[in-house]
Amino acid sequence: MRKNLGKEYSPLYFLASLGSGGIAVTFFMFLMFMVEHKGRSIPVFEDIQVALLSGNPWLVSLVALSVAGIVYFGIQHYRLLVWNISEYSGFRKTSVFDSLKSTDGEVQLMAIPLTYAMGINVMFILGAVFVPGLWDIVEYLFPFAMAAFLAVGIYASAIFLRFFSRVIAMGHFDCESNNSLSQMLSIFAFSMVAVGLSASAAMSHNVLTSGLGIIFASVFTAVVVTLGIIKIVLGFRSMLANGINYEASVSLWIVIPILTVMAITVNRVSMGLVHNFGAVIHPWFHVVFFSMVIGVQILFGLLGYGVMKKMGYFGDFVHGDGKSVATYAAICPGVAFFVLGNFLLNKGLVAAGFVLQFSVAYFLLYIPLVAVQVQTIRVLLRLNAKMLRG
Repeated sequence: MRKNLGKEYSPLYFLASLGSGGIAVTFFMFLMFMVEHKGRSIPVFEDIQVALLSGNPWLVSLVALSVAGIVYFGIQHYRLLVWNISEYSGFRKTSVFDSLKSTDGEVQLMAIPLTYAMGINVMFILGAVFVPGLWDIVEYLFPFAMAAFLAVGIYASAIFLRFFSRVIAMGHFDCESNNSLSQMLSIFAFSMVAVGLSASAAMSHNVLTSGLGIIFASVFTAVVVTLGIIKIVLGFRSMLANGINYEASVSLWIVIPILTVMAITVNRVSMGLVHNFGAVIHPWFHVVFFSMVIGVQILFGLLGYGVMKKMGYFGDFVHGDGKSVATYAAICPGVAFFVLGNFLLNKGLVAAGFVLQFSVAYFLLYIPLVAVQVQTIRVLLRLNAKMLRG
């Protein structure tokens, strides 16, 4: 690992930690939807233990692979998080940091709370998988989880409001130079807070805890929608007038993870409403909703790929010798598409009775998702070797 980067450091390096955490989540998806966990919202240590002792070769292999993936990328996530905190501490003492806070690039600081929110998610997954009896005390943990996500949300709000109030009060926001969707990083951070808060809304059976989770998640979702519309309109207007910033062209894909976490937030809030407040939601609602969201993701995925392919981005920054820390933004879209694809297939098509779980059609639908997961892992490992190795 490189150390003491000083002026060469960028807050966007936090995205390396974020990407590893996201891939750990993708491995948890296999456990979530293929390991039986009756009476619980997610599979926990006891469910995984039963699956490993089942004697079913394919299930044992799947669980072992998933647990190994969670362990490896979970460790990588926290290793890179600690490295980033250390390097960021040194970066704050440089003149480059002072300059950053007076430019439009200050939005890069939003990568910090974004990654902290992922850190809470990964911690919850590791606890569920490896801590026996955790589900017996989970109702006591939800308030602490909400408090942690609220703290991250407040931190993110402080960074964003300092930046946004400055550019509104003083002007000098360079719309021409912001010819990408890189400013959507702030929206991504708020959406991660919203989805984190929605976990308590969905999984808690305490009416107060679930209700507060629904309210807090709804507040941050409203912020995401409002600011997202502003930022995406400004970004596309500048891109259409000036063409896209070459190095930041990968930001076209940032819409994909934002849509995933917002879709999961809606799903979790709906679960809380059904479990605790008597709401009735037809199973096909999630089929239609997830299909619409994935449709938009495919649109941005193809658009971004076409633009970057035309400009030679992959040849330079992924496969070539070019180095840009912003390239780490290419990891989250792959993670997000895989995760939402799992929700469409299992929470949508299977739950609605349209596809039979573990049928031939079920596993065929997993093929493109796994292909995206594998390619995302390959790109992350390549970037780490290029950007982080000393």
